[in-house]
Order: sequence, then structure tokens, then C-alpha cells
Amino acid sequence: MAIGRGRARRAAAEELVERLYTEHGRSLLAYATRLTGDPAAAEDVVQETLIRAWKHAGDLTVDGRGSVRGWLLTVARNLITDRARARASRPQEVAEQPEGLAVPPVQRDHAQRVVDSMAVLDALEELTPEHRDVLVAIYYRGRSVAEAAELLGIAPGTVKSRTYYALRALRAAMASAGTEVVA
Repeated sequence: MAIGRGRARRAAAEELVERLYTEHGRSLLAYATRLTGDPAAAEDVVQETLIRAWKHAGDLTVDGRGSVRGWLLTVARNLITDRARARASRPQEVAEQPEGLAVPPVQRDHAQRVVDSMAVLDALEELTPEHRDVLVAIYYRGRSVAEAAELLGIAPGTVKSRTYYALRALRAAMASAGTEVVA
């Protein structure tokens, strides 16, 4: 006799969940999608909400207070809040490397940098000594305009104008050598 009551209770609970889904499933899914912004996550929330309704079927049918839709929406909101809190409290997961496999970090091929450096050095050789000295002081030695002016024994304004014209001459020399110049 107890087995028959258990089956009847389970069948009634399943019928309740089907009825809840038919009556409230669309609005519950829309609500969950609006809160999560992810339709797949919203479907998971709806499913979990209906599982909770199935587990608490007696509370939904016996208690006459409140509305079933309100209960479902509250459960869905709480599930979404719990998921957000769980994600926020965990560090972001990183894929593990198999033990014994030492994977070196990805590095760019330095060959292009070497070729570019050689092209710049060749183009520098075509500049006048005044232009070359200003570019070396400013760009290779990292000096300020004032420091370069003091080092070269010229006015800061002259350093600026020589730098401008030296860069133009350098670009022209590189372009005539067939080197791509990106400004």
C-alpha cells in the first residue's frame, strides 16, 4: 500500500511540473534570459527551478498563500544570484599542462626585427653626419632634446629641426632601398 501511495505522489508531482511548465515556462524562460543574458544558462535555470518545484510539490499545492508564479520567479532569481556569486568567488580556471610536457612560451620570430635593424643601419649610413648624430643621440641613446643639444653642442631648436629632417631623409633612404616604411 505504501508503494502505491509513493507512485501516486510521484505521478502527481510530475503532472504538477508539466502543468507548471505549460503555464509558466515561457515567462520563466524570458525572465531568466533577461537576468542572465545567456539563453543556454537561462534554460538551465528553468530546468533547475522546475526540479525544485518537483521536490517541493507538496508546498506548492497545499499552501494557499502567495502565487506559484511568484515562487517560481523567486527560485529562478535566487539560482541566478547563487551562480553569479559562485563565479565571482572562484578564480578563473586555466587549462592545465600535462605533466612532463614543458611547453615553451610563444615567442615571435626575431628574424624580422634583425632584418629591420639592418635596413635602418644601412639607411643611417646614407644620412649626413649631423642628421645621423641627432638620431643616434635621441633614438638609440634615449637622450632628451636638451641632453642631445648639450652633447652635440647645438641649440635645442636645432636638435628638433635636424631630427625632423633626419627622419624624413631616413624614410626616403629606406624607401629607395625597397624597405617598407610604416609611419
